[in-house]
Amino acid sequence: MLTSDLSPRVATVLTNLVFARMYTLRLVDSIPVAEWFRVPPAGVSHVAWQVGHLAMAEYRLVLERVRGARPEDAKLISPEFVATFGRSSVPDADASKYPSPAEIRSVFERVHSRVLADLPNVDDDVLHEPPFTPHPLCKTKIECLHWCTHHEMLHAGQIGLLRRQLGYSPQW
Repeated sequence: MLTSDLSPRVATVLTNLVFARMYTLRLVDSIPVAEWFRVPPAGVSHVAWQVGHLAMAEYRLVLERVRGARPEDAKLISPEFVATFGRSSVPDADASKYPSPAEIRSVFERVHSRVLADLPNVDDDVLHEPPFTPHPLCKTKIECLHWCTHHEMLHAGQIGLLRRQLGYSPQW
C-alpha cells in the first residue's frame, strides 16, 4: 500500500517510523555483535539492551496500544522479552541474562514488519481515542504513534553515543 492511499496522519507516522528505523539500523549495523553487551566505562547501557528495548517499545506503543494486543503477538515477542527490555529493566553486561544478538535482532525486525503491515489498517477515526492500555505520556492513539517515532530517535542517539564510547568514529 502506498502512503498516498492512507490518511495523512497514518502516512506521516509510517514515513517517520521508516525513517527512524533506517537511521537506527545504520548505527546498529556498524557495531559488531561481539560488542553488543559491552558497557563502556562509566556507561549504563549496551547495544543489545537498546535494540531489545526498541523492539519492546514499538510493540507496546503501536501494536498493543493502537491496534490492540492479539494472541498471535506471542509469536512476535514473548512476555519474557517484554519484561527483559521493559521500561523498568536495568541493562546488565552479563550476556547470559539475555537472548542472543540474533534473537534480539529477529524480534526487532519481526515487530517492525508487523507494525508496517498493520498500521495502514488502522482507521483514522480511532486515532483520537485513548490507547487500549494507558501510557503515562500519551492520552490518545495518535500520541502513542508519534511518541514511538520520537522514542526510536531518542534511543538511536543513545546507540550513537555508545558507538563513540566503544571507540568508533562518528557516523552521519
